[in-house]
Amino acid sequence: MSAFYTLEFEKPLADLERRIKQAEQQVGSAPDPAAPPADLPALLAERDAMLTDIYSRLTPWDTVRVARHPSRPQTRDYIAMMCRDFVELHGDRRFGDDPALVTGFGRIGAHRCMVIGHQKGRETAEKVACHFGCAHPEGYRKALAKMRLAAKFKVPVVTLVDTPGAYPGLEAEQRGQAEAIAVNLLEMSRLPVPIVSVVIGEGGSGGALGIAVADRVAMLQHSWYSVISPEGCAAILWKQANEQTNSAAAKSLKLTASDNIELGIIEDIIPEPPGGAHRAKDVVARRIERWVSDTLDGLKDLDPTVLLERRYQRFRKMGSMAATPGTDLPQAE
Repeated sequence: MSAFYTLEFEKPLADLERRIKQAEQQVGSAPDPAAPPADLPALLAERDAMLTDIYSRLTPWDTVRVARHPSRPQTRDYIAMMCRDFVELHGDRRFGDDPALVTGFGRIGAHRCMVIGHQKGRETAEKVACHFGCAHPEGYRKALAKMRLAAKFKVPVVTLVDTPGAYPGLEAEQRGQAEAIAVNLLEMSRLPVPIVSVVIGEGGSGGALGIAVADRVAMLQHSWYSVISPEGCAAILWKQANEQTNSAAAKSLKLTASDNIELGIIEDIIPEPPGGAHRAKDVVARRIERWVSDTLDGLKDLDPTVLLERRYQRFRKMGSMAATPGTDLPQAE
């Protein structure tokens, strides 16, 4: 898929990518005496330099585009690359199984974990089945049921967030979408085992937060995490979502990884290789695995009472404000 999908700001690379492909074909075939020898290492180095330069100047709206790249690794990709002995679990025991949320036991590094993550789908049929990563209430209830199972066996929870938001359709509302997410927020806040979360692509609204009430949260470098998508924000503020309003909304929302760590919403940023996670999936998987393993090492021996108090204080301090000396604050009646 990435062979034909090119982001707008990557178009200056098109000619260089073509030359690299030709050089790779020359290396893999018999040499042609009439063709000039290709310097593949030099071409690859030039491409990496261009990618590093381009990706160092991404706007917030460009970051959203990278997070939505159709070849970007998803939860099932990361599970295959970094989990051992993964056993998937299905169903919420109330309505059915939602493929937009994947759950199951597995090993990450030295840790046995309950792994939970959004799945958008790769091919058209899978995307439709997964609702493009927008989970229904049964998805969040499935996730919570598996978290409670993890707590029963004193196993930490690892969540991978990648959703533009919870599914907004009529059937989802009829089955209690808002209530399902709200219950997850409550129950995750008092789950007596470590919870760590990584935003691997999109982190939209309550759909993301429904599995991200964690002790530690990290974001991949080119992911986004916000209360609403840029398009949704633009439609509310400017009554239309287009290139200009989407870009303005993305900037105002402060949704990038660097914005979120500055605001204290997350603890860490996991760097991506030049050109994004879709260009070196295995490298990013190893980096996520290392972050999860190291983070759980620091949480596994905490007393549950201490763990829960720290989790509470983590969220309690978000959005805190201080009065400037000499400023009169309104008094409560």
